[in-house]
Amino acid sequence: MAGAAGQDEKRLVAESAMDFLVVEMVHLMHHNLQEGESDNEAAYFKLENLGYRVGMAMIERLTKERPRFLDQLDVVKFICKEYWISLFKKQIDNLKTNHRGVYVLTDNNFRWFLRMSTDNADISKQAFPYLAYPCGLIRGALANLGVPSVVIAEVSSIPQCTFQIKLSSA
Repeated sequence: MAGAAGQDEKRLVAESAMDFLVVEMVHLMHHNLQEGESDNEAAYFKLENLGYRVGMAMIERLTKERPRFLDQLDVVKFICKEYWISLFKKQIDNLKTNHRGVYVLTDNNFRWFLRMSTDNADISKQAFPYLAYPCGLIRGALANLGVPSVVIAEVSSIPQCTFQIKLSSA
């Protein structure tokens, strides 16, 4: 029993370190821009590309022992279940599709928003910088699985977050 408690403590330290890393990443990207770069766009682009590279590497490790996916819906379901669990220790709360290449993933308790203050009236503007990295994580994972896409995130209320995935027709 003591061993199990020790494992939980190690995991919590690792999770809090990841939470801190994300906060610092966003802060760093917004405050260390090159001359002439637009603040929000350049920082968003850098964070999204960083997430893209990490997502490609993570999905490679998660799927190396799995057979190929049969269709795009199976890929998106894998993202919602296995991949999201490896990232945030929980599944996506809701998946909707129009069966024409658009998927909407809803996380009702997005981990990186749980400790975010909701004092500000414009919550979506406050949360927006923290959405670039997870959008990149999703886009990178999908790209590595052979499904090119565009991922857009939005926040209507903290801590809920919605990711809209538009698959590119190949």
